[in-house]
Amino acid sequence: MDLGLRGRVAAVAGSSSGLGLAVAKALAAEGAHVALCGRNLEKLARAEAEVAAIGPGRVTSTAFDLSDDVAAAAWVQDTAEALGGLDILVTNSGGVPGGPVDSFKVEDYRAAFDTNLIPHVSLTLAALPLLQDRGWGRVLMIASEVVRQPNPDYGLSAVARLGILGYMKGLVDALGDSGVTVNVLAPGYHRTKMLTDQFGEDADAELAKVAEHIPLGRIGDPDDFGALAAFYASNQARYITGSLVMADGGNTRGIG
Repeated sequence: MDLGLRGRVAAVAGSSSGLGLAVAKALAAEGAHVALCGRNLEKLARAEAEVAAIGPGRVTSTAFDLSDDVAAAAWVQDTAEALGGLDILVTNSGGVPGGPVDSFKVEDYRAAFDTNLIPHVSLTLAALPLLQDRGWGRVLMIASEVVRQPNPDYGLSAVARLGILGYMKGLVDALGDSGVTVNVLAPGYHRTKMLTDQFGEDADAELAKVAEHIPLGRIGDPDDFGALAAFYASNQARYITGSLVMADGGNTRGIG
């Protein structure tokens, strides 16, 4: 299936590793030009080489901290200037410490909002004029399964990331029939370095235990998540907006 992404310009935040990198690779494989960003120059250089080797499009990378609103907006503008506009924005942010909601202080919650919510807002605000000028655009916000099924081990994440849903729903009306859609992708457990590092030396055994409680019986593959994102960025997804898309192997049991 041709997703109609050849020549499109995509800015993928938090893309030096993990799910962000998987999304960047999937878009590049479809022929898109891709802008990467992250904080670590060495990781970014490796990611840029990997993505550039996949497809015919151009690839750029910029090192900065997503919590820096000015730098985030500048990256969006610089991407449009370097690659000839902007069609797709993928917002993605770093993690926060794990633990139950009553184990943190007020300042921890403020920091979590700065890390897990505000970057989605600042990047989107910078990108919207560019997308609307094209009359075609996709905004994909990467959240977490905890926005639908809170996990007591990830209290900060659940509280902060819920704001992404409210922001996305407000954007649906604001964008109207502009040709720009906005959706939230909510991944569950995927085998990324961040996840394996979290479980330490016994990661394989611990993740096997986690997989026992997932209906599909396994931890997610980042490449599968990348393919999902590429579809929601495609022409074929033009009538889908305002959706929360779970990618968690059926782990979320709630209805609605």
